Amino acid sequence: MSEINQQPSTKNNQPSTNWFASWFDTKYYHILYKDRDYKEAQTFMDNLTHYLNLPEEAKILDLACGKGRHSVYLNSLGYDVTGADLSENSIKEASKFENEKLHFKVHDMRDVCDSKYDAIFNLFTSFGYFENDADNLTTLKAIKHSLTEYGFACIDFMNVDYVIDNLVPEEVKTVENIDFHIKRYVKDNHIFKEIDFEDNGEKFHFTEKVQALRLTDFEKMMEEADIYLLDIFGNYKLQPFYKNQSERLIMIFK
Repeated sequence: MSEINQQPSTKNNQPSTNWFASWFDTKYYHILYKDRDYKEAQTFMDNLTHYLNLPEEAKILDLACGKGRHSVYLNSLGYDVTGADLSENSIKEASKFENEKLHFKVHDMRDVCDSKYDAIFNLFTSFGYFENDADNLTTLKAIKHSLTEYGFACIDFMNVDYVIDNLVPEEVKTVENIDFHIKRYVKDNHIFKEIDFEDNGEKFHFTEKVQALRLTDFEKMMEEADIYLLDIFGNYKLQPFYKNQSERLIMIFK
């Protein structure tokens, strides 16, 4: 569950204003997740763009782009890419890679974009972290209205049933001499991750929280948003989705 990077955080047991202003914008978030699989991410982008048969120089929005690893690679394939994320620190880092066809901006995914895109990608379980469930539907509608007439969107979400069946309740992950004590559990239809660690004599505690959305939940929301679900895949090789076996829930829609 290394990808669950959503929801309110606390520091020294004091509540922060909200998750957008805390965990994403700390250096510790990026330290903990520094070893993500870039090769796997690139393979996914190759397979996805090939499947969608995007035109040369298609305009792509990488929604919730983080530090822009997918955006940078998509741009290297020749696409005109915009990376958008709510984290100002992440966008600041990503902006170092900007060029004529690669741009980054701070953006709330619940808002309709100023531009229209040929493809919008929401990757690596960057959905389902709002306090208000209605914001999930708002986000889907915003994605729909930000697409061109013939545009496609993709949401790459965890497969909740697979994740829960394989949940590791507790572990310690040591990165850059910091011992991250991690606890995972399911509560109130959400998957939680509690992260505790100490650095320079100071103790930290953060909580990640993502809604346990299944395919049936997405289908219901998409129907309400008047979105057409085109295809469903279960991994980054775009193989079929199996409810209890697939690691991912990848949905293509327009």
